[in-house]
Amino acid sequence: MARKFHREKKQRRALLKSLAVALIMKGKIRTTLARAKELRSTVEGLVTHVKRHAAPGAEYREIRKFLPKAAAGKLVKEIAPKHKDRNGGYTRIIKLLPRSGDAAKMAFIEFV
Repeated sequence: MARKFHREKKQRRALLKSLAVALIMKGKIRTTLARAKELRSTVEGLVTHVKRHAAPGAEYREIRKFLPKAAAGKLVKEIAPKHKDRNGGYTRIIKLLPRSGDAAKMAFIEFV
């Protein structure tokens, strides 16, 4: 993990987990550019893991350690099969105007 976000390890993991769940469930989220870039590596790793483990149920058990049941189910049943012919690059980051309050760089992250 390259970015620390001024958080301890458990807090960073919780942040990435909540962002990953939101992205999987909604398909597109708005966040800061740094968080989007870090989230991309996490989510793409999850999708690749699900694609590589073809045994039914095996990938689901592994993913359930990181994601809640609804998000894991959607990842296994909808998102991974949609990207079966793709070798990486499952997400897209679209840069937005800076946030008005603190001028933080903002971005959308979505599945391709």
